[in-house]
Amino acid sequence: MRYVIFTNTPAHVHLYKYPVRRLQADGHEVKVLAREYGCTVELAEAFDLPYTIYGSCETNKRSLIRNLPRHYLNIVREVRSYDPDLIFGMGAYAAHAGAVSRTPTMLVLDSEPTQLDHLISRPFADAILTPDSFRRDLGPNHYAFPGFKECAYLHPDLFEPDDDIRSALGVGSDPFVLLRFNAFGSHHDVSEGGFTSTQRQQLIHDLADHATVLVSDEGNGCPLENLPARPFDLPPDRLHDALAEASLLVADTQTMVTEAALLGTPAIRSNSFVGADDMGNFIELAQRNLVDNLSTFSNVRARALEILQQDGIQNRYQRRRRALFEEKVNLTDVLVEVATNHRTLDGIPTLSQDWEPFDPTQKSEPAMKTEKVSP
Repeated sequence: MRYVIFTNTPAHVHLYKYPVRRLQADGHEVKVLAREYGCTVELAEAFDLPYTIYGSCETNKRSLIRNLPRHYLNIVREVRSYDPDLIFGMGAYAAHAGAVSRTPTMLVLDSEPTQLDHLISRPFADAILTPDSFRRDLGPNHYAFPGFKECAYLHPDLFEPDDDIRSALGVGSDPFVLLRFNAFGSHHDVSEGGFTSTQRQQLIHDLADHATVLVSDEGNGCPLENLPARPFDLPPDRLHDALAEASLLVADTQTMVTEAALLGTPAIRSNSFVGADDMGNFIELAQRNLVDNLSTFSNVRARALEILQQDGIQNRYQRRRRALFEEKVNLTDVLVEVATNHRTLDGIPTLSQDWEPFDPTQKSEPAMKTEKVSP
């Protein structure tokens, strides 16, 4: 079979890297359509994905809008010439490519606030797959799996951290903290925000008294001159190795927080999304005491220092991680199952009978579901 898979961001590369390898190993053909955004292409190179660049985008909203027509023109041309049997993606590009080429399309979504993207992509998607903590009903073709999208690459069956990462970072046996700052340049980040410049500097000064501070800054908005911190300067494919070994992650972004939780690393998340209408995955991870979602900067500072000064806290988080994965699937297995066993009926894939359609009556509260779904 022939597949088109969209990787618009670095997180998408991680989501699909193992499914691509598995499909290729089974003799299928895969074309990855990648966007030059952040380190997306660098990761596609590092994981040897069969990618074609359809366009570029900077980490700001104006760049996305300006490049949109060219992106769609290139995508339509690539998809029509390749003639795939199935398209995978995470939003409008994939859904619209499927509509134009009359190809069944599967979307993997995990962010409730991206309502505009849902509105313009859902009518053209044949099936939508989300974590079971997802708090919105996306219609009759919405399927839920027990896990998070990051289970496609950080499940214990797939990921084992590199023992040499401390040497590569030059931190020896000392504790170190990762700070991840968001650029807030995506369409779903309109009117949203995180740490201010002053808060970022204060956080660095606070934490540097207790650990080496490494900064991953998506928008390059936090110059580190005269600050007791240094940039995370290893290749981006080493970031999860570092995250697994870190004593703490503090971030105003999203994906890396879930990644830290799945690696058993204490994580603090603070941005304007935090609150009563927060995303289901972060609510569940907070209920499991794997993530602290904090809306005030004073609480961020206090909790970060508390974590760094607690004895045995790393072991507690690792126990919580093991308990989490007793209830979560390997999402790569799920995606390969969908890719190789789907059937079409009037253009709609029928997924494995093990997968239950999304039931909105069970989503009034972000419950921690324990039933397994066997792929």
